[in-house]
Amino acid sequence: MSSIVELRQLHKHYQQGELEVKAVNDVSLTIEKGDFAALCGPSGSGKTSILNLIGGLDSVTSGQVLLEGTDLSTLDNSELADIRKRRIGFVFQAYNLIPVMTAYENAAFVLDLQGMDDKTKHQRVMKTLADVGLTGLEDRRPDQMSGGQQQRVAIARAIVTEAAIVLADEPTANVDSKTAESLLDLMQKLNREQGVTFLFSTHDQQVMDRAEHIIHILDGKVELDKRKAT
Repeated sequence: MSSIVELRQLHKHYQQGELEVKAVNDVSLTIEKGDFAALCGPSGSGKTSILNLIGGLDSVTSGQVLLEGTDLSTLDNSELADIRKRRIGFVFQAYNLIPVMTAYENAAFVLDLQGMDDKTKHQRVMKTLADVGLTGLEDRRPDQMSGGQQQRVAIARAIVTEAAIVLADEPTANVDSKTAESLLDLMQKLNREQGVTFLFSTHDQQVMDRAEHIIHILDGKVELDKRKAT
């Protein structure tokens, strides 16, 4: 396997008054192509901070984030935005869909930013919505869908670009356990059948049970980095 993400001695520190908070403290790890990986740990452990650094949503204090071999700290804002549009998919616990847009329009949003032609975009979006089980719901807005359906739209938006990695921040936090199970079934199927690489941040036991690569984070440090035997 080849690495998608490599973190090298990663640090992220914040100032809170006179106190320096070490949200990420000397983290080194690798996410391989095809991984179904989970950053696990209690709230405040540094999981989301690590995800934000990998996604180029925040800047490092020191160390390196390599995405497909590119050091994100060497990129300017425009280059980072382009990487996020083309190589990184995001799934958030609050869905982050655009309320006035339909499922189709939300899924197509990043392709529009990329400037993809309408015919290719339509084919790509319709196939992706079918892949996530939303055939027939293309014209519904978020307020016309259940939480699980909205999260499926968010997953479609994340994978429609054929991104190198999907970063999923607590993606099951706002749905019931049955819906969470169906979302995990979906993401596991995308991982196994289409090779989509997923990295979750989570404290949901259902996600941890499914993950094939577990990384325990505590106080900004890696406590355990283990791949399950296959």
